[in-house]
Amino acid sequence: MTIPASTAFSGNENLSTTDLTSFPTASSSDFSSVTNYDYLNYEDYTGDFGICVYERQGATFLPVLYSIFFLLGLLGNSLVIWVIACGVRLRSMTDVCLLNLAISDLLLVCSLPFLAHQARDQWLFGDPMCKVVLGIYHIVFYCGIFFISLMSVDRYLAIVHAVYAMRARTRSFGVIAAAITWAAGFLASFPDVLFLKQQVSNTTQFCFPVFPKSNDSNSHFWRVFSLFKMNVLGLFVPFVIMGFCYSQIVWRLLYSQSSKKQAIRLVFIVVAVFFCCWVPYNVALFFQALELLNIYMGCESSKAIRLTLQVTEAIAYSHSCLNPFLYVFVGEKFRRHLLRLINRTPCRLCQVIKVYIPQDRLAGSVYSQTTSIDERGTAV
Repeated sequence: MTIPASTAFSGNENLSTTDLTSFPTASSSDFSSVTNYDYLNYEDYTGDFGICVYERQGATFLPVLYSIFFLLGLLGNSLVIWVIACGVRLRSMTDVCLLNLAISDLLLVCSLPFLAHQARDQWLFGDPMCKVVLGIYHIVFYCGIFFISLMSVDRYLAIVHAVYAMRARTRSFGVIAAAITWAAGFLASFPDVLFLKQQVSNTTQFCFPVFPKSNDSNSHFWRVFSLFKMNVLGLFVPFVIMGFCYSQIVWRLLYSQSSKKQAIRLVFIVVAVFFCCWVPYNVALFFQALELLNIYMGCESSKAIRLTLQVTEAIAYSHSCLNPFLYVFVGEKFRRHLLRLINRTPCRLCQVIKVYIPQDRLAGSVYSQTTSIDERGTAV
């Protein structure tokens, strides 16, 4: 995964279309002006295809979207952490997974104000903050996806192998699984985090990975590797895991006596939301990698890829705001814990939140059955 596409542009960039394949056009954000730092060598330019002018389209809508996602994600994930830490108190592996997913999503949305400012203007927070903020961003980006996959496995064990999995789905095992998942997210963030730097071009500062130059035959090896790594680890592997687990869950529910219609509907919602949030972004990353491999060299295609990456990346961020609602808030017992904590808290804002919490009886959450959050739920 690389730095958001929109955060690296400070104005119109004039580049020869021949040079469009000399650097990433979007997500990897390796340029902010015509100089393109150490990637673009105009002395080597001999083409005559004219000038390709990029407009700052993302600067108009991305800061607004990032701000909305930040507020929603901050509120939703903070409530999840509050309820699990103070109300549920980590009684099962599912609780541990939900807590860690909320933490990773919260860290991700906390980086959005910095990215919003960079998308609107430039990076003004210094090189140490560049490495810390964007380094955390890269790590939790993968961790959030991995924890969703882990919870799919947890649900599969709880429903398809309920008897045999009782000993494995304990809090201790959940802590171990969470630690492994965080380690996996940390490793998946390489090599991007190693090359994060604050760069200055024409008095404008930006934060992004500055990958080392490769040999002439494959000058963008590390950038292409990073993009394909995102496709594999960020979409293909999680989608295979989720597809297997949830297909087995649905098959089991079809032969159960529970309220299977609502449960199956929630399963499809979870898969559909994940698919809609992540597939468009990964497809755009794939086409960017093809561009770096000199398959797409036209100015118009480069502009289209850049704009598509900016839009689809924002859609991907929305998943961090939707996770609390998909995995927790629809659970009846979770809502009871939340209402009880709100009633104990002398906070007017909390009382306002209480008005918007559904208090009628609904099916349990996607992660409710046989968990401490909603042990009596009938849904998945």
